[in-house]
Amino acid sequence: MNSVGRPVKIHISGVCGTATASLAGLLKAKGHEVTGSDQDVYPPMSDELARMGVPVASPYAESNVPKDADLVVIGNALSRGNPEVEAVLDAKRRYTSQAALLADEFLRDRVSLVVAGTHGKTTTTSMLTHILRHAGFDPSFLIGGVSLDLGTSYGLGSGRHFVVEGDEYDSAFFDTRPKFVHYLPDIAIIGNLEFDHADIYADLAAVQLAFTRLMSVIPRRGLLIAGVESPGLVEILGRAKSRVATFALGNMAAASWQARDVVLSAQGASFEVTHDGGPVGRIAMSASGNHNVRNALAATIAALEAGVPFDRIVAAFAAFRGVKRRLEVRGQARGITVYDDFAHHPTAVRETMAALRSRIATGERVVTIFEPRSYTSRTKVFEGDFARAFAAADEVVIAAAHLPGKVPEAQRISEETLVASINREGGRARFIRAVDEIVADLRGRLREGDHVLVLSNGGFGGIHEKLLGALRD
Repeated sequence: MNSVGRPVKIHISGVCGTATASLAGLLKAKGHEVTGSDQDVYPPMSDELARMGVPVASPYAESNVPKDADLVVIGNALSRGNPEVEAVLDAKRRYTSQAALLADEFLRDRVSLVVAGTHGKTTTTSMLTHILRHAGFDPSFLIGGVSLDLGTSYGLGSGRHFVVEGDEYDSAFFDTRPKFVHYLPDIAIIGNLEFDHADIYADLAAVQLAFTRLMSVIPRRGLLIAGVESPGLVEILGRAKSRVATFALGNMAAASWQARDVVLSAQGASFEVTHDGGPVGRIAMSASGNHNVRNALAATIAALEAGVPFDRIVAAFAAFRGVKRRLEVRGQARGITVYDDFAHHPTAVRETMAALRSRIATGERVVTIFEPRSYTSRTKVFEGDFARAFAAADEVVIAAAHLPGKVPEAQRISEETLVASINREGGRARFIRAVDEIVADLRGRLREGDHVLVLSNGGFGGIHEKLLGALRD
């Protein structure tokens, strides 16, 4: 599909997703008239769309699609049987996906920097965007979360660079290629590669194939920035047709770029950047954990390739505040700190808990509450890995899986079995089904100096504020 060019009227079916809502904002900023619809409309995305001036109809209905819309964007959560999809197909309306329209309308005439990988995409995209903005490049961006420094998930800048989080999910029911193959990458980061998204990928090989497709559309003059601590990524690196810059934490022979002399503390992290064995300089930031050191190193390589001097990168990291829902402090009460984090994969859980441990005093307890909410975390596939990851917490509460009926019964996680597995690994876990029951239980058990880490990739019934309220009462 070619760029729509002149200002037109665009309807987005499924507008309340992070990517589609951000696209709505970008289209509005470019002068297009935008309407939207969705099944579930609630804050914060409903508030953000209202701020943009995008009217949202709910629930889905054929009448939601304006008769005078020049183009309909169909979100990847919609499929055949949806009344808006059927209406568009019946009338042969012009339609496209979020990923395809983003590419044609915003990426084709800019330097596209795509950040992909199983973990760390949102944080690395936020870091890279922040660096370019801090250096005066005024980039455009689309991020799958809200950066504390940027205050939003999207922006249309005047510069020639566009930083976009590269999602490996399907583009649409009519285009099952991963979104990121549309994004015309000049520079692409693949930080790591593991099995995930069991609802659309059968196994690790299927995930590797998806990332191979991203590698295949990087031009010869382009650059792939690859994290070689990830065996699943190393296995496919030979298929790259572009230049490749490898990176890793520590002195790893396979990595041309390295983060050495890493120091983790309550203030964050600092590390020495080296290239081909030679020193480049030292970076210090408030972000915690080895995983964020890797993210920062990848963002640094991409920023250098984009033309940002290293001293400006150092200054940008000194001012970087982080991303919402990434070890975000939601509040304190009675000397107890409550955190929110998006982690829903065993590797992310392990890295997040290690990052928290690096910030707190020895002997302080970490109490983790986990809601299995993503499709993969609601299956049995990672039960053993989750058990080992959670065993590092002082206490673990496993909540009821969100909408378990979406997963076939034979593949579905058992919360009781997960609890038993964690306890066999040396942890202390319990299953408490509902949010209000968890709050009532922990209210009397938590003590001053505890750190409560809430892990979910959804709203989790407002548990953060409910727990803080109960502790204050």
